[in-house]
Amino acid sequence: GDAILLSRSRPATLSSSTSRACTSMAVGVDGNDAMDAPLPMGDEKTLVQGPEPEAGLGTVGETKVVGPLPPENDKGFFVWKVDNFLRIRQLKIYSSVFYSGPHAWRLLMFPSGNNCSYVSVYLDVADGPQLPQHWQRQAQFSLKVLNHLDESRSLSKEATHVFQARANDWGFREFLPLADARAPNSGYVLNGALIIQCNVEVTWQPAQHEDSKKETGFVGLKNQGATCYMNSLLQTLDHIPYFRKAVYHMPTREDEDPENSIPLALQRIFYKLQHSDTSVSTKQLTKSFGWDASDTFMQHDVQEFNRVLVDKLEEKMKGTSVEGTMSHLFEGKCTNYVRCVNVDFESRREETFYDISLVVKGNKTIMDAFDEYVQEETLDGDNQYDAEKFGKQDAKKGVKFKRLPPVLQVHLMRFEFDFATEQMQKINQRFEFPEWLDLDAGDRKYLTDDADANERNLYKLHSVLVHSGGSNGGHYWVYMQPLAPERAGKWYKFDDERVTQVDPAEAMEGSFGDDAMAEVRPGHVVSYYRAGPKASSAYMLVYVRESAIKELNCEVADDVISPHLRAQLEREQREKERKRKERNEAHLFTVMKVATASEVAKQVGDLKWFDIVDHDQVPRFRVKKEETIGDFKAMLERELGVPVHKQRLWKWVHRQNKTFRPDKPLQHDYPDDMTPIMDIKDDQAPGPMYPKVQVEVCLYLEVVEDAEPPPPAP
Repeated sequence: GDAILLSRSRPATLSSSTSRACTSMAVGVDGNDAMDAPLPMGDEKTLVQGPEPEAGLGTVGETKVVGPLPPENDKGFFVWKVDNFLRIRQLKIYSSVFYSGPHAWRLLMFPSGNNCSYVSVYLDVADGPQLPQHWQRQAQFSLKVLNHLDESRSLSKEATHVFQARANDWGFREFLPLADARAPNSGYVLNGALIIQCNVEVTWQPAQHEDSKKETGFVGLKNQGATCYMNSLLQTLDHIPYFRKAVYHMPTREDEDPENSIPLALQRIFYKLQHSDTSVSTKQLTKSFGWDASDTFMQHDVQEFNRVLVDKLEEKMKGTSVEGTMSHLFEGKCTNYVRCVNVDFESRREETFYDISLVVKGNKTIMDAFDEYVQEETLDGDNQYDAEKFGKQDAKKGVKFKRLPPVLQVHLMRFEFDFATEQMQKINQRFEFPEWLDLDAGDRKYLTDDADANERNLYKLHSVLVHSGGSNGGHYWVYMQPLAPERAGKWYKFDDERVTQVDPAEAMEGSFGDDAMAEVRPGHVVSYYRAGPKASSAYMLVYVRESAIKELNCEVADDVISPHLRAQLEREQREKERKRKERNEAHLFTVMKVATASEVAKQVGDLKWFDIVDHDQVPRFRVKKEETIGDFKAMLERELGVPVHKQRLWKWVHRQNKTFRPDKPLQHDYPDDMTPIMDIKDDQAPGPMYPKVQVEVCLYLEVVEDAEPPPPAP
């Protein structure tokens, strides 16, 4: 979860090119049977695209789902004994299928590494190809490689992932070093067998009736693979109306491509969050960052992403009517000072900040952490301060706040480097924070003497960004208390596409974390599944100054949105509604694809098709199934100008040589023009969405020039 950071060396660039050293995180296996080369990501560990599991289930060569009967709940435990591990030559192997409740799983292993010098292990949805088209399930899981000689050397990693059709496996490319696995006395292979344990729990699946908009008035954001951190932050920013209004005021052009414009992509997301009835995609925004598909499967640190995004927006706002908005909302000032003890000398240096990082370890509450933040350090002995003309002097060094911003973003430092294991560890100890934060407390001990005495620094909790999981990966969501007066005291959980109202205790007390014994350390098993430590805790807090709430909760009417953007999005919404209506009514209609001599001429002269025509390029007519062949011919006369009596319609047929050709006139099988369209049998494979319903009919229209019109009716 905290393993990958965005580069701060170039604050104007949203980049995923750097990562926190000595860490690894959960990633997916790309759906590509050809192993791609690693993507360049500096010198750090990278996501590598690789093959997706085959459709067959079970161990190598199996094609059926087999395994024990599902338990009664959604938790599962599985032990995979990989015999003859050192002799395996296959690129990848699968375990047998196991279950957590009704959910089928299997483990996927690359014994010689997925393009790396580590054993790679993933958790895979075993029956993914058989699930509905838009299936999703969120699961927490841990994978553990046993060490038979020394239990303390057993290696465990944990992650949370939203499994779906395009990301149906998730795990660890760099799990166990190959050198350790193959070393004779390492203890990982005993009697030729490597043993892997898996704990998994499905924590959420979307209900068929679930409608976030209807239930809460809000919609979520779609997860592109590992963009939950970004979704949580975007929801937080969107629910600060002052911020949203400023984004709408950023100048954009009608001919701009949102995939190349961060302001336009952000404007589109904010507008859709207000007006859409379904979850909103963020693909255009991530593309505007210069990210490709692999970047959306790399989880970044939400604090670092926030800093870079704000930097980028601040740069884009220069020279516009909203210049300075980012600093107005988020910028504070602090004063670093060194004050000599025995002589009258003091050095001061002012700095600006956009967020405050507080130490969690060793502190029980946020006030304890603020106390530590401003605690003075004594400079004496060999560490005396060089006070210019006074020489070396004993001194007090510290920092205090000169000005706090209207929106106070507090980053809780829950990750630290463990020098014993040379890996990152998550500090999951209990850390309490209040709904109302008073930074004027203690006789204004957190503020400098020259801080504005008239500014009341009382803050109300607006949102709690939560990280669930460990240092190897995890999942983000955000609890939010909107600023609107009518929603006062109401808390909502924004978890990617899912938005629900929750009890205030869940948002606050439920995000405090556990006691100090609940630290998540690499190489140690963490139980999400039974009575064990909680893996979720607050990672970032957003407070708003009470006196600024009215300003922050400003009205954002549609007229502040650029007319071209509003018109474009309204057109897109109408088109979306049209397509949705068309899908819902598809069973009532048949698409008639009618090729003519002109389409054949195009193929011969301009286009290069294997067959006579490209049936996706010919004229299409959407006809109600109950209408007759005669009704359809009348339509062709109106649309193509061919009189009914000159029309000869031919059916197409698939031949043994794989070609598709006109076969016989339609009237040969259907001489009566009163025959309903639904009765026409087409020589086409059924459509995937409607396997038993006539979806389309392909015809060829021959124009019979010497045909005589029928005699007039008496």
